[in-house]
Amino acid sequence: MFPIDANFITAQDIHLHERNECSHKGNFGHALLAAGSEGKMGAAVLAARACIRAGCGLVTAHIPRGGNVIMQIAAPEIMTDIDDCETYISHISSLEAYTALGIGPGAGTQPETAAVVEAVLRSGKPAVIDADALNCIAAHKDLLALLHENCILTPHPGEFDRLTHAHETTVERFETQKNFAQYYNCTILLKGRYTCVCTPQSEVFFNSSGNAGMATAGSGDVLTGIILSLLAQTYSITQSAVYGAFLHGLSGDCAKIAVGEESLTAQSLVDFLPQAFLQIHNQ
Repeated sequence: MFPIDANFITAQDIHLHERNECSHKGNFGHALLAAGSEGKMGAAVLAARACIRAGCGLVTAHIPRGGNVIMQIAAPEIMTDIDDCETYISHISSLEAYTALGIGPGAGTQPETAAVVEAVLRSGKPAVIDADALNCIAAHKDLLALLHENCILTPHPGEFDRLTHAHETTVERFETQKNFAQYYNCTILLKGRYTCVCTPQSEVFFNSSGNAGMATAGSGDVLTGIILSLLAQTYSITQSAVYGAFLHGLSGDCAKIAVGEESLTAQSLVDFLPQAFLQIHNQ
């Protein structure tokens, strides 16, 4: 059964940092997003744009060489670190300069990309692991041993089942989620109507925001960008997961009012992030 002591997150639970008027971009973190492959550069663009729109000071996208022009045109605020490979990410250089790391959107599951996932995990830095990075871990289960307390994994049910095993019910999957978070000492955000966050300390948070219009391609990539941004801005691991899920859903609720559920796209979520942040600041 779902725990009666779980937290149900509403707007009143979100406490955003106040910005000092003398701040500069260096005060708000430098995020690295490793993402994109041939035919899936849109995922990298959505995640990168969400990251900068959610307040990160500096965002660098580690992308395949063939995607550089796409990123530079679609998101001029984003710096790029170009991989030697033309079509997918295959290696990564020093990670020292970055406050937080994100990997997975549209990245592909080549063995070389799995090596990039390994490098991110071995860094020990705050990191959000999503999409194809999760699929790389599922295909190379030895990478599970590298998970740590600074990791946030953001699977949808299919990705989570590949990481663990098939589940017949939502309740059964939830029990596995709690156990996984404790065993591997990481935070698991399991996407769904009431997205659930489980921490290694057995804390459970259900998200209240969002709507059916968000069931659209790229929505999860935007969530990755938001969480990465919060990590880079030094929100805690739990705050980044919980606040990220709520702001993502609240942006979707703002978009629903403006365009309806049918016409809501992942780009809508990026475009309406300002309204979501303003609602939290003005409550």
